Amino acid sequence: MRSIVPSAAILRQKYALVSSLRAQGFAIASCEDGKPAPGGLYLVADGETPPAPSRTLTIGDGEPAVIPFRDGNPARISFPPEDAAVGSGFVSALMRGPGEPVAADPESLALLALAERVAASDITVLINGPTGTGKEVLARAIHMGSSRRDGPFVAINCAALPETMLEAMLFGHHKGAFTGASSGGQGFFRAAHGGTLLLDEVAEMPINLQAKLLRALQEREVVPIGATQPEKVDVRVIACANRDLQGEVMAGRFRADLYYRLSVFPLSTRPLAERPGDIAALAAAMVVRHSGERSTLPWISADALDVLTDHDWPGNVRELENVMQRALLLCGGHTITPEHLIFDRRPETRVETQAQASGTLSNIVQIHEFAAIREVLAECNGSRIETARRLGISERTLRYRLAKAREQGEDITISRAIPA
Repeated sequence: MRSIVPSAAILRQKYALVSSLRAQGFAIASCEDGKPAPGGLYLVADGETPPAPSRTLTIGDGEPAVIPFRDGNPARISFPPEDAAVGSGFVSALMRGPGEPVAADPESLALLALAERVAASDITVLINGPTGTGKEVLARAIHMGSSRRDGPFVAINCAALPETMLEAMLFGHHKGAFTGASSGGQGFFRAAHGGTLLLDEVAEMPINLQAKLLRALQEREVVPIGATQPEKVDVRVIACANRDLQGEVMAGRFRADLYYRLSVFPLSTRPLAERPGDIAALAAAMVVRHSGERSTLPWISADALDVLTDHDWPGNVRELENVMQRALLLCGGHTITPEHLIFDRRPETRVETQAQASGTLSNIVQIHEFAAIREVLAECNGSRIETARRLGISERTLRYRLAKAREQGEDITISRAIPA
């Protein structure tokens, strides 16, 4: 992770932001040290002179605005205190290197800290988690944090290759070893020599090939197809699975000995819906990543962030990336609002899902909440400001609740009475 040198003014004015960046893994250097490590960045307050323009992010207060690094010029961001979550997400996104993991939720930060400790050793790692939760990103972070960072990082999806080709692709083959082998093949194990080999969706590997993989892990050598002598390989293996491998072992679809060889140190990624603290940071990172050559990046409004946080994300981070790319396409101005958010699941399907859950406790509470809002709106003659004051919530929260009610087929907005 990059190092950051905050100015004295930033430490005074934005101490909570600096603490958040430290928790996310950034190395915070003292401004008295003069300059950060190679690739590091400066953080300065609005009005201060950038020490190195192409490596300086200026932070100000006021209306939300984000200007990325361009043509050797400093980046700039400003935001009011109430937009601190989105602001922190944009700051970290602007300062991260390509491919670095994004996290702000406490449990996600704990997982990254554990992965950093795992990276310091050379043990085999098994990463379990649903599809689209960032398993490959975590694996790459382990590789980049290890002594093998200068070696190759080779990723192979075991489910994407035909079963008949998988052995040759993994272990290599000699010319003429099988029909069509007009030349030799190195294989992924030998291609990853000195680095890391990621076996994604390892649960899909045919069981007859698992024995050969087990031997490669145990002996640190491979026998290419058509060869008679093994070849030594120096490879760290990280395996990923979106299914419970212990359950696969019990069902007889995965070798128990291979499972225990892979699961020297297991890590688990969680569904995005279970780590809402990551959503603002991830959404901001995707705006930075997919905004192309825009001179000013769109801000994510508080209402839009509420909608993103409330979604159940069946497609996890991949779905969030789709939603943010659509929002960037639809957003004509400087702010992404709820109407720019189009989810992969059709709205009517979401309403049907809510209707199917009508007997749940959360739905019952929601029905009473909508009824209470409707009653107070009527008493206040449709005034949202007065309704929010009486309910003890912010007007922004009230707008979000009204939008949520409309999404579920209940329009509880009451028009103001027209004076006679």
